[in-house]
Amino acid sequence: MTVRSIFVPVAAIVIFGLLWELLVWANGWPNYVMASPSDLPPAYSRYWELFIVMGWQTLWRTVVGLMLAIVFGVLLGMVMGFSRTMRDALYPLLVGFNAIPKATVVPIVALLFVGDHNFNTILIAFMISFFPIAVSVSIGLSTLEPEYRDILASLGASKTTIFWKIALPKTLPEFFGALKVAVTLAFIGTNLMEIVSPHGRGLGALFDSGKTNSDYPLMFAVLIALALMGIVLYYVVVVLEKIFAGWAERSPTY
Repeated sequence: MTVRSIFVPVAAIVIFGLLWELLVWANGWPNYVMASPSDLPPAYSRYWELFIVMGWQTLWRTVVGLMLAIVFGVLLGMVMGFSRTMRDALYPLLVGFNAIPKATVVPIVALLFVGDHNFNTILIAFMISFFPIAVSVSIGLSTLEPEYRDILASLGASKTTIFWKIALPKTLPEFFGALKVAVTLAFIGTNLMEIVSPHGRGLGALFDSGKTNSDYPLMFAVLIALALMGIVLYYVVVVLEKIFAGWAERSPTY
């Protein structure tokens, strides 16, 4: 990891914070209308124990939901990638399901699994994040050049060998690109359930508590904490991408 890869993102975050502070100051907004970055440290200092406990609750359920989405999305993508019939059959169902606003699904899931707070939160994180993974794997496999298959098959390679040696490596760039999107979607799903289902767990519940008590600095502190957790998980995916699919990265032209 180069100094540039660390400095540029950090500088962008600092500039964003300065512009945010300047916007609030220029408009004269009080913190009960729009909190500024300078309002956030007191909120973190006051509620640091809640941020640690509830932040962990949000993080582990998001990661579990994302892991399930990866397994299911890869398997579903393989089915659609290798079978045109299954692709034609499943794509309309997946698109229709993904078009449904998940905010309308959350109350249904919360009602179906009353009391199963961890399960329904993980389920929503899974439901909202598997779609891009399945589509990316499906596209990667379905666009595999038939010449590769024919050459390896003529040399006696089995379908399993063709998959592990050619098909799977080819889909890795698309897979990791979709995984970066799925990370943010999983956090959205987790927090939707934490806010809508009043079980008092996770950063979504802490955000809802701030809204109920009109504690706007706390609300914005929760949003920034969620953003930072998403950024950290995103860069975990970036590191994994460099390890397993670094060969696909093109060198910059300037």
